[in-house]
Amino acid sequence: MFGECHAHALMNGVNYREAVALHREKANEEAVRQCLRAYQEAEVSFVRDGGDPYGVASLAARLAPEYGIDYRTPIFAIHKNGHYGEIVGHGFDNLKEFHGLVLKAGEEGADFIKIMTTGLLDFENHGKVTGTPLEAGEVKEMVHIAHEEGFAVMSHTNGVYGTRAAIEAGVDSLEHGNYMDEDTMSMLADSDTVWVPTLVTVRNLLGCGRYDDEVLRPIIARSEELVHMAFEKRIKTAAGSDAGAYMVPHGKGICQEYESFCQILGNIPRVTEWLKNGEKEIRERFRRK
Repeated sequence: MFGECHAHALMNGVNYREAVALHREKANEEAVRQCLRAYQEAEVSFVRDGGDPYGVASLAARLAPEYGIDYRTPIFAIHKNGHYGEIVGHGFDNLKEFHGLVLKAGEEGADFIKIMTTGLLDFENHGKVTGTPLEAGEVKEMVHIAHEEGFAVMSHTNGVYGTRAAIEAGVDSLEHGNYMDEDTMSMLADSDTVWVPTLVTVRNLLGCGRYDDEVLRPIIARSEELVHMAFEKRIKTAAGSDAGAYMVPHGKGICQEYESFCQILGNIPRVTEWLKNGEKEIRERFRRK
């Protein structure tokens, strides 16, 4: 079975607000154990978490060995105040504060650093991303600071400007990467960055009623085009489902993600090998040096 290269133990795949309420005062151990049991039952023995501000990922990492799971976490994600990211971590106003948060994450046991450089897909405006992306120069310095402290960097990033800035900055993994163009994909192919496209975060929404399917279909179609490009260009790519996001269950989510790749590219040994190689890169890099 594949490892899960992008998950959030904080979230439950059903109701974000209820999940946060459960953990707000203190990370709920039974909920975390339920999450870990889901991975154990799915025979998933590697999980890379995206962090949270409530100590849930930290608790999951401490409990994971009981379930035979190698659990990696940034403890919390880091975002710039006024930009997207508060739901999964802590904010900074300047690079000195960013550095302080990197050190804090390390003190709390982080395996790597996660940064938030753009917003989310804007479902009201196809091709657009919510909010304003961080400036390329700032992203480069953030990655440099994290690398100097011995951490790999996981980057939540969407849109052409954001993804190019992240790739040029040398992020170790690019999460989501929606709406990249072919030139950006070529940059990615020439880099050491691993792409984790989290396909099922949108694919699983089809038919659920949360968004009009006619809004979702062009987003899915573009993501499929990018997956084809990534496979053809031999871009380092790993499977991560963003488990815990709405309609993406822990344990099952990574199975659905792999099935999505097979639906797009065909269920052939080369696809499995390609994704396994991407996961190997994640496993090797995303540990404290």
